[in-house]
Amino acid sequence: MSLPDFVIEAKGLVKTYPASKTGPAKTALKSVDLAIPRGSVFGLLGPNGAGKSTFINILAGLVNKTSGTVKLWGIDIDEQPRSARAAIGVVPQEIAADVFFTPRESMETQAGLYGVPKAERRTDEILAALGLSDKADAYVRQLSGGMKRRLMVAKAMVHNPPILILDEPTAGVDVELRRQLWTYVQALNAQGVTIVLTTHYLEEAQALCDTIAIINRGEVVACEPTGDLLRRFDSRAVIITPKTPLTAVPPLNGFEGKLKPDGRLVISFKADTAGIEDVLSAVREAGIGIKDLSTEEADLEDVFLALTYNDPNAIDPTAY
Repeated sequence: MSLPDFVIEAKGLVKTYPASKTGPAKTALKSVDLAIPRGSVFGLLGPNGAGKSTFINILAGLVNKTSGTVKLWGIDIDEQPRSARAAIGVVPQEIAADVFFTPRESMETQAGLYGVPKAERRTDEILAALGLSDKADAYVRQLSGGMKRRLMVAKAMVHNPPILILDEPTAGVDVELRRQLWTYVQALNAQGVTIVLTTHYLEEAQALCDTIAIINRGEVVACEPTGDLLRRFDSRAVIITPKTPLTAVPPLNGFEGKLKPDGRLVISFKADTAGIEDVLSAVREAGIGIKDLSTEEADLEDVFLALTYNDPNAIDPTAY
């Protein structure tokens, strides 16, 4: 059997939650089409309530879709649900572990649930990779929050799935533990495991993900390689610290400026229509002496805000 080009394929995926005593019916996913390439580190981003968790829960078999099709590792989840879901390991947002088990016992139990033969289990190897060897026989209740989250990752890997879904994996994790987690995840990806990541740490997604999809109000509003997505919003800003404090923004030939409370002048522009030298020429023509300057480029946070909250063509220069 040849390996699939796309490890997760959703076509026309709809999920509508019925009306209840507490509120009307709600459509969480609106005809979502998404294809996640094999071997990628794929970012699935969106504001709270956008539909990310519903999408993941459908993949995990925790939520039934209303309509549409979903394939995992080329297997339809309706036709062969057990085989399809054996292809994924899911690390949920919530920490769910029996506090009266040890990490080793938790791992062995999870492996048993997936039918992994004892001779093929990699409990100690996975615990070591996630820095949990010295806690392997401690009760889970004695672990820190960061260690419990790493244990969740370990449990998701017991059956050696080709797809790992990480739903907010570094929430509440300190910087060093986050670094260790990403080192392990990147090593898994280098071995061929496809990583699907949701996170509110957008700088993390920008650094790690080669492809990013953004969901807003149940719809996919963007799905592109990370570099292409950033280039769509090729906005830059020059931040000028003037020699003499400004009280108002002077006329700037061809540009608009904005004065910050600390007296710095921010001039934003599109990189495909102007350059920094053009901006500096306009500043000099306005008679502004430059004490210092810096430049900023649009990052994933700017793109995210533009696609989910603002006009896609409007990036607020005061963000710089």
